[in-house]
Amino acid sequence: MRKTIFLSTLLCVICYSIHAQEKPTAFTGALIYPVTGAPIQNGVLIVQNGKILSVGGADSKIPSDAIVTDVKGKVIMPGVVDTHSHLGGPEGGDNSSALNPDTRAFDAINPTSDGFKKALAGGITTINIMPGSGHLMSGQTVYVKMREAKVMEDLIIVNEKGVYGGMKMANGTNPMRGTAGFPGTRAKSAAMDRDLYIKAQEYKKKIEKAGKDSSKLPERDLRLEPLVEVLNGKRVVHFHSHKENDILTAIRLSKEFGFRMVLHQLSEGWKVADEIAKAGIPCSLIVVESPGGKLEAMDISWTTPATLANAGVLVGFHTDDGVTDSRFLIRGAALSVKAGMSRQKAMEALTINGAKMLDLSSRVGSLESGKDADFIILSGDPFSVYSKVEQTWVEGKKRFDLSNPVDKAFAVGGYHAYSADRAEYDDNDGDDRDGNQ
Repeated sequence: MRKTIFLSTLLCVICYSIHAQEKPTAFTGALIYPVTGAPIQNGVLIVQNGKILSVGGADSKIPSDAIVTDVKGKVIMPGVVDTHSHLGGPEGGDNSSALNPDTRAFDAINPTSDGFKKALAGGITTINIMPGSGHLMSGQTVYVKMREAKVMEDLIIVNEKGVYGGMKMANGTNPMRGTAGFPGTRAKSAAMDRDLYIKAQEYKKKIEKAGKDSSKLPERDLRLEPLVEVLNGKRVVHFHSHKENDILTAIRLSKEFGFRMVLHQLSEGWKVADEIAKAGIPCSLIVVESPGGKLEAMDISWTTPATLANAGVLVGFHTDDGVTDSRFLIRGAALSVKAGMSRQKAMEALTINGAKMLDLSSRVGSLESGKDADFIILSGDPFSVYSKVEQTWVEGKKRFDLSNPVDKAFAVGGYHAYSADRAEYDDNDGDDRDGNQ
């Protein structure tokens, strides 16, 4: 028994020592965009044990035992934060109800989905995975890191508020089905939201009245528990809304019940930019290259990110994958720059602003000492159509490398790169058998 204990202890000590002695890695010579500071020419980024040790200029002191990687001529920026995605197959509420606060995307996502690999190919390192928008409340979102994973627990990231997801809500045409249990009008949609939040307020009061006396606590209600977290400010509401009247209704509900909110989509957000700014509500936007689809999105504009940012709104970007492919989120930001958004605001919208929306800005979204070593290496200007994501690092581990043929297939391949059967790839250049990209 003593021998077993000794060997187990020794193994733990050896494992700890190996981890503790992981050598620092210094990336030198790149143009570095810390985001929260000015760009650094010929910069030096040093990481160790999954964290950033330092970010500085060419005169930065590099530890004597560091592994030095020359990335001269490249660009380094923080890993991209996608504030709204549907990767991994997150099922939410079903047709049994229009309001499903008890359902969790966490319980439906496939953590081994190939979709995560294409997100890495796009430089995305943190994602807010959402249930769909076909319900007034489709359930709890989940915040994930693009770590290597076999189970969902390997991916989740707990934020500063102590939760690992938000609450997805929607209004407009998506949840207006007019079938049993679903609203048929905008007025009824808002009324159903109010009814559930009033029940949540009453449930919250009972919990507070019980205090430390567990015998007085109300019976657990899985539908209301997450809404109490919303009312307490721990869990943020991610609200899908397109038309200006729907946007204003969402703001009205937020004020009435005092919940924190991020507005998503906002095809007509440019029409009510001042009202959104006055309410102090962050906005997560999608930039589509070929506008079309639903009628409520007919007034979508590439100028919306610039309009909102200029009004003082905290703006972030998302893919809504697969509306926009996760590989092309940075390109959406570039289109916003083309339409008048400043480069700095666009860079912030890809990184630190999204981190703020998820209550993760103490860990991700910028290159600063002590933050997670999530960063990407690009071939050139982030907003140039000719630039490529060459490497994606998550917590100090390289998760994507364009020079790796398997990774390249996810970066340049078509449908078969993400299907369950990837046998179409019979060579190493990412082409399918017909030679198509």
